[in-house]
Amino acid sequence: MGRYIVSRLAQLVIVFFGVTLLIYAAVWALPGDPIRALAGDRPLSESVINALRDEHNLDDPLLVQYLKYMGGLLSGDFGTDFSGRPVWDQMAQRWPVTMRLALTAWVIEAIVGIVLGLIAALRRGRWPDHTILLFSIAVISIPIFVLAYTAQLVLGVNAGIFPVSGISDGWPRSYILPALILAAFGTAQVGRLVRASVLENLRADYVRAAVAKGLSRRRVVSVHVLRNSLIAAVTFLGIELGFLLGGTIVIEGVFNVPGVGQLLFRSLQTQEGAVVVGVATALVLIFLLANLVVDLLYGVLDPRIRHD
Repeated sequence: MGRYIVSRLAQLVIVFFGVTLLIYAAVWALPGDPIRALAGDRPLSESVINALRDEHNLDDPLLVQYLKYMGGLLSGDFGTDFSGRPVWDQMAQRWPVTMRLALTAWVIEAIVGIVLGLIAALRRGRWPDHTILLFSIAVISIPIFVLAYTAQLVLGVNAGIFPVSGISDGWPRSYILPALILAAFGTAQVGRLVRASVLENLRADYVRAAVAKGLSRRRVVSVHVLRNSLIAAVTFLGIELGFLLGGTIVIEGVFNVPGVGQLLFRSLQTQEGAVVVGVATALVLIFLLANLVVDLLYGVLDPRIRHD
């Protein structure tokens, strides 16, 4: 196990540097001069422009810029934006909001998706199965912004069950509706994965052997079938956490949630490259660590899997 963890960490380091280099190159390759755009209609003096370009290493070759950025990052410095505000301070103010929203959506995906998938598998061919499959197809087919605006209008404006926007009511009231929309697609996917895995395991030899030994159907399903059926769902949920954190841009925009997604969107609009790279780098780290945790959980869920 120790050798496997070291090997996986080495792979993650290589992937991290490769992905962050691509992100850095893509962000700073955007058209336009962010320094000149900073002043809007009022032109900056050449001395100010040169000072800012020197401060942010914009005159260095791209690889040199990246290496300087990574050198600061390894010491905990995410850099500053063009107004002199530390990027880390801006993220620190917004990360709790985004984490709270993403984790709420993730828990909804995990619980509701697994329950729906299990029900659909155990009631295969009956109305619960058909209803759950129809729900999953419908959710996957609807664009998330359409679903968000519809839920905001119906449940927020018309019914008054949830706040329409903002987080002034705190958790969970202000977070439930955007989290439900954020989790809708993942819930449908988890349900379909669990259903397929449960149906496959119900036909396995070890299930027939357990039934022949006199174990109750409830025990066979809850102890043996469900545990072995969660591997595909756990894989998806591990990767999904990274996508949820990065995918809050649309939801935070619709529901006016002051999170990292909103910060990333506004930074793209204003060409604040340091902020965009800082947020993207943090998301990459979370995504890679989530994948490592998923790999380690395989051996816990399925004793047949061993990491050598």
